[in-house]
Amino acid sequence: MLDGFRHLPAAFDHSAQRALVADIDAILRRAPWYRPTMPRTGKPFSVEMTNAGPLGWVSDREGGYRYQPTHPVTKEPWPPIPPALIRLWNEVGEALKPPQACLVNLYRGRARLGSHVDRDEADLEAPVVSVSLGDDAIFHIGGARRSDPKVRLRLASGDVVVLAGAARLAHHGIDRIEPGTSHLIVGGGRINLTLRHVGSAAAP
Repeated sequence: MLDGFRHLPAAFDHSAQRALVADIDAILRRAPWYRPTMPRTGKPFSVEMTNAGPLGWVSDREGGYRYQPTHPVTKEPWPPIPPALIRLWNEVGEALKPPQACLVNLYRGRARLGSHVDRDEADLEAPVVSVSLGDDAIFHIGGARRSDPKVRLRLASGDVVVLAGAARLAHHGIDRIEPGTSHLIVGGGRINLTLRHVGSAAAP
């Protein structure tokens, strides 16, 4: 496993997970789910998403991958990042560089996330910190090249993953979710919360 990769099983107990779900419900009342599309092709993602924080990550045919301060559908600012996630960042991330975006992805059915590198940020030294809620997911992480060998592991509800150091620019993704392995999310599925420091001069 690459230096800088950390898997923290059960970092959030069941009570803390329920509290995070309530936080997500509050986010959704101001910033509802939407489905991003791929640059150039306009193909819809298999996941739905929203964001919290000063900036949110979005993607569409016209503008490609980017961060912006408003929801692409409602045009309203993103809600603030929940305090529990700020505390998590301060414990396992880089407290001197606060999280500026929290991506919220919803996986249901055959939703997946292909192998990719998080490189849309101006600051590529700050870590990426993510939280899994709901159904188990099969996660993979490889190396700097897409063809590098991959390690796969199961992420359960409440698990935290940190990508820092050499692992910060490693290819990673979600092969599939395991439906019915959790009853935390109403309607089933998995929610992933990903904290990032963007480092953009455009950040509020």
